[in-house]
Amino acid sequence: MIAHLRGKLIFKQPGQAIVEAAGVGYDVAISVPTFTGLPSVGAEAALHIHTQVSDDQIALFGFLDREEKRLFERLITVGGVGPKLAIKMLSGLSPERTVQAIRAQDHAQLTRIPGVGKKLAERLVVELKDKLDDFAVAPTQQSVQGPAVDDVLSALVNLGYQRPAAEKAIEQAIAKEKSLAADFDGLFRGALKLIR
Repeated sequence: MIAHLRGKLIFKQPGQAIVEAAGVGYDVAISVPTFTGLPSVGAEAALHIHTQVSDDQIALFGFLDREEKRLFERLITVGGVGPKLAIKMLSGLSPERTVQAIRAQDHAQLTRIPGVGKKLAERLVVELKDKLDDFAVAPTQQSVQGPAVDDVLSALVNLGYQRPAAEKAIEQAIAKEKSLAADFDGLFRGALKLIR
């Protein structure tokens, strides 16, 4: 089993990275946070790897952060959550927010992730709420909430901005004008001005 991979990053896009180690190019499925944290193509990259072996293939799932890998491995123990859906979940919500949503039994937050319906959100909560005690969760900050916040964050990340920078710009825009939390267009424009 491959548990760690270090080598030259020869290709990256959201969801996929190819790392060359000892002359072999490893195709690795990655989450959006891992994608945004990777160095530029040509630089050395190191990933924590989860190897998934099935009848017809060996698939590699890579993570910059060991905690994200641990949460991924916990998520795939839930019936109905395969590795691809777990990667999608970690791309839709940060590991901290995923853990918080499961602990708080916040089905609404979980169902915002594409591929997670009401029944699966309930199953995630039932099967994992008592199994995430070993995950540290950042102290609940006055995190920005509002109907437009997640959409603007997703849009900025899709445009290529780093997730932490996008989150900070959104927070600053809302701090300047609270009503922006409910206004996608206004919040997007405001955050875009601040992120540059």
